[in-house]
Amino acid sequence: MEISDIPEVIEGHNDDHDESEDHDKSPKNNESHKEQKNKKSQLNNYVAITVVVFVTFMGICKVKSDNVVQAMQKAQADRIDTWSFYQARNVRAEIAKSTVAQLKLQAEAQQQPKIRADYEKEIAKYEVIAAKQDKEKNLLQQQAKEAEKQYEQLNVHDDQFDLSEAAFALAIAMLAMTSLTQKGWLYGAAMVPAVFGLFMGLAGLLNWDYHPDAMTKLLSDTAIHKPHKQTANLHYPQI
Repeated sequence: MEISDIPEVIEGHNDDHDESEDHDKSPKNNESHKEQKNKKSQLNNYVAITVVVFVTFMGICKVKSDNVVQAMQKAQADRIDTWSFYQARNVRAEIAKSTVAQLKLQAEAQQQPKIRADYEKEIAKYEVIAAKQDKEKNLLQQQAKEAEKQYEQLNVHDDQFDLSEAAFALAIAMLAMTSLTQKGWLYGAAMVPAVFGLFMGLAGLLNWDYHPDAMTKLLSDTAIHKPHKQTANLHYPQI
């Protein structure tokens, strides 16, 4: 072998060494790639199963929420109708009492006993009417207050279902970001609103009296913008 052939032999030996190193590294790269792919697939499976559970629970709450809304509408209608009947009974009672007062004044002015006796009969008749209207009025007032109380109780459960739906919507959005970014901590963060939504949903399903007043007031209050009144400058014509 000549001296000029030595560099070629060395280069060939180096190429064989590099190929052997690449051959040794390729299985490691494949294993790490498969491991990352398995982790990604596992996280996506967790996200999918969690979303299915959330949506199923939301569907159950939706059925109960619709029933609560229907009951609220009925309670609202009963309350309005009962207060209307109450006002009608109140007007009738006031008219009867006013009639009794007028008849008593007219009876005192009568000198004949027969005519006064007729007035006494009419007075007794209207006193019975006034007493009956007062009694029915009080019953209607009690029924209206009960309907109003029922409406308030149903409104508490309706707010619970609304907050549960909002919390689960936020949790599902965070799970979608988890699937896109493959960040495990996002999955854990999504469980925070999910736990709150689960608690509020169970409160509505089991008729618990828990009601976050501060949160519902913050979400339900609307800003009332009062128009700014400007004083118009009226220019009167000079005479």
